[in-house]
Amino acid sequence: MFRTGLNELDAVIAIARERSFRAAARILGVSTTALSNAVAKLEGDLGVRLFNRTT
Repeated sequence: MFRTGLNELDAVIAIARERSFRAAARILGVSTTALSNAVAKLEGDLGVRLFNRTT
């Protein structure tokens, strides 16, 4: 069994609320890349895609 870090869950919640990786990253005080990497790690751990990404 794995344990998800609180930061990864905070990232998912912020992205869902803001509907934007960029806005969520700004609110959390991290780079968009760091936020995207955290979500990608969580998605990999869960084996499911949580967000559809667009450019």
